[in-house]
Amino acid sequence: MDYFLGIDVGTTGCKAILIDENGELIAKGVEEYPLYTPRPNWAEQDPSDWWQGTQQAIKKTLDSVSIDRKAIVGIGLTGQMHGSVFLDNKGEVIRPAILWCDQRTAKECEEITQIVGREKIMRINGNPVLAGFTAPKIYWLKNNEPGHYKRIDKILLPKDYIRFCLTGEFATDVSDASGTSLFDVPRRQWSDEIIADLKLDRNWFPECYESPEITGYLKKEITQLFGMNDQVIVVAGGGDNAAGAIGTGIVKSGLVSASIGTSGVVFAFSDEVKIDMKGRVHTFCHAVPGKWHVMGVMLAAGGSFRWLRDVLGTEEKNLAALLEKDAYEILTEEAAQVEPGGEGLVFLPYLTGERTPHADPYARGVFFGLTLKHRKNEMVRAVMEGVTFGMRDSFEIIREMGIPIEEFMAIGGGAKSPLWRKIQADIYQVPLYQVQIDEGPAFGAALLAAVGKGVFSNVEQACQKAVKVTDKVYPDSQKGIRYNEIYQIYKDLYPALKPFYKRISDISW
Repeated sequence: MDYFLGIDVGTTGCKAILIDENGELIAKGVEEYPLYTPRPNWAEQDPSDWWQGTQQAIKKTLDSVSIDRKAIVGIGLTGQMHGSVFLDNKGEVIRPAILWCDQRTAKECEEITQIVGREKIMRINGNPVLAGFTAPKIYWLKNNEPGHYKRIDKILLPKDYIRFCLTGEFATDVSDASGTSLFDVPRRQWSDEIIADLKLDRNWFPECYESPEITGYLKKEITQLFGMNDQVIVVAGGGDNAAGAIGTGIVKSGLVSASIGTSGVVFAFSDEVKIDMKGRVHTFCHAVPGKWHVMGVMLAAGGSFRWLRDVLGTEEKNLAALLEKDAYEILTEEAAQVEPGGEGLVFLPYLTGERTPHADPYARGVFFGLTLKHRKNEMVRAVMEGVTFGMRDSFEIIREMGIPIEEFMAIGGGAKSPLWRKIQADIYQVPLYQVQIDEGPAFGAALLAAVGKGVFSNVEQACQKAVKVTDKVYPDSQKGIRYNEIYQIYKDLYPALKPFYKRISDISW
């Protein structure tokens, strides 16, 4: 029996899972690491924390099960997208990585767009230049830390830094590279044209592969560290959203995934390149070779719920510790007592700015309709519904682009909540399916490794055999009518408040 590891270099920690050649989950391990916010709207991590977290996650996974470690034959990588790891010519990290949720680069986005031209960027990359993407981080370094900029020899995405640590190879995949603003998405290769326009060094960027392709083998010291054989392949893998789509079977037309993790992602499969020239959603290469996906991203989905838990949920945290439950579970039990609409309370989940459909780093969170009658349970319900309304924005744009939505898979932390699954089905008015394995990105990465090793002939066959549906939730049409009324108010609030977001940001705090 052959085994495969999937490694997910996430924002809060590293997850590792072990599957067998049939796609069955054998073991898993998680190791958390810190996130640093040295200034408001900044977000950084130390790549060495990722590497230490990866080693510990692999160790926890392998120590939890008795298998012949020599039977592990492949590793797939996934992780948070857009983050920038700057390396010097000795392969040393120059400065902390700037993350996907960092919003410091608004000026650089404007600068890059002016240099290249918006229409050209949209035609080649399929996306506007956004604050979370990689290219503006490079320009921010150029403008603000020129000494560090001069030392750049390679620029890697988070999972690809872990690849470098594992194999010594510089490589990436088409799905993750799509989110750099430097990639030709229709042609599935680096855009020499954009890179030249920005006067960047083409040699900074690693070779790019399709997701199941082999990019290298484990270094000898790594095989010795974990007791593996010296022929373990490491495939290209994918960005967390593309790999998560593999892990949930989003590999054919009509299928969409809705992921509520720290961020919120709506991911729709597409057989062909479809670009929203308004720039409201992203068009990236899929981890399925020769296919694409359209994706809407909220910056603070589960992150909004976590904020609420941390700020208002002390009582629930203490109770959860006594009952050996999760504080989120207690909070959602309270929210379940509230009727849809939260007694007229609407939440705008723009706690870290927003990306889809409002590419606005200045946007802020809002509770609208708050009265003396409202209590914590209505606020919890409003946060859950507000995040879901934000996800619905992406559903509406994807439909407008002519991409069919027949059913959707719920994944991420939000999918663990029966209430949040029901809220999603009722707000989207689309049947919801849940799959067996929660660790979608890591599972997808492991399946890509199995494809790369030849266990499956292609990604579609791997998903057909390994991805299993465990739950179905059908929408309530009457609740859908109520939610549609509230959604119209939700949509109208952002343009009404937009002028004030920048004004409050301009005040020195």
